[in-house]
Amino acid sequence: MDGTAGGADGPHFDEGFRHGLGQLLAWRRDVRHFRPDPLPPGLLDELLALAQLAPSVGNAQPWRFVTVDSPALRAALADHADAEALRAEAALVADAARLDLYRSLKLHGLREAPGVLAVFSDDGPEAGHGLGIATMPEALAYSTVMAIHTLWLAARTRGIGLGWVSIVDPAAVRAMLDLPDRWRMIALLCIGYPLAASDVPELERRGWQGRQDWRGNVVAR
Repeated sequence: MDGTAGGADGPHFDEGFRHGLGQLLAWRRDVRHFRPDPLPPGLLDELLALAQLAPSVGNAQPWRFVTVDSPALRAALADHADAEALRAEAALVADAARLDLYRSLKLHGLREAPGVLAVFSDDGPEAGHGLGIATMPEALAYSTVMAIHTLWLAARTRGIGLGWVSIVDPAAVRAMLDLPDRWRMIALLCIGYPLAASDVPELERRGWQGRQDWRGNVVAR
């Protein structure tokens, strides 16, 4: 009998489950290369329902998922990301070798991925009644990031990959999608079946940045 059972009435997560969870975390990837296959009907709804189970400050559930289905909007977002990527080169121009590597990277899959989600955090949600945000209002955005991570893991269990596109201007994206000002943009996500699976991040494989030892990120006081 495993000695790590949950509460008296809770589920029991055995060693096999814990091993599988470790594999899930190791194989979660930020995907840039997608197959064109569409997602099965109802699958995105199923994934978003699981994302709703994420923890949130005051149980405010401030995440707002916007499905971008319009081909014109998707093309505009892709063009915008390409323009922002060119502007980002200025920060890397002093290092010629890294600039060449940057230019060779595929920074988004907005044109290829079968699905695109824009994720916003509502800075004034009615749910939660303000609990927990009087001194840390940014906890609403952190909660939305938790929902994205929950979605990411749930998608990976179904062979679906996500790609977080960060080379965009949040205000410009919100304006393109005609959304309320109090909705703070957190992420633009590509979603679909990866062209290939790997347990090593692409940026590590390409020599941009490897995974650091976790001990280097722990400080004792």
